Amino acid sequence: MKIVETSLDDDKAQAMTVINLAGKSSIADYMVIASGTSARQVSAMADHLVEKLKDEGQEGVTIDGKSQGDWVLIDAGDVIVHLFRPEVREFYNLEKMWGVDMPAQPGALHAQG
Repeated sequence: MKIVETSLDDDKAQAMTVINLAGKSSIADYMVIASGTSARQVSAMADHLVEKLKDEGQEGVTIDGKSQGDWVLIDAGDVIVHLFRPEVREFYNLEKMWGVDMPAQPGALHAQG
């Protein structure tokens, strides 16, 4: 888990959210959601993270959506990572599904209720 947070931090991921799924879901122990400023940054963050996970001996890491760079999903076994462009993240708002508030993202417009 620490390697995921460190890698995304090193790559300047924005608005990182870590959701503890233990006891809530059998898909993973943690879900990490973060934003990049562009499709290029999202894809680069995904590449770097997968490389670091493999260097640490993590087997079976899968990645989906990297070619588009809008929403990249990395399945690292006990950690699921979602990397988004900010507007795509706001549209899907995965945090809401897990009862967590989405953090404010730099430059994002938020509607006031």
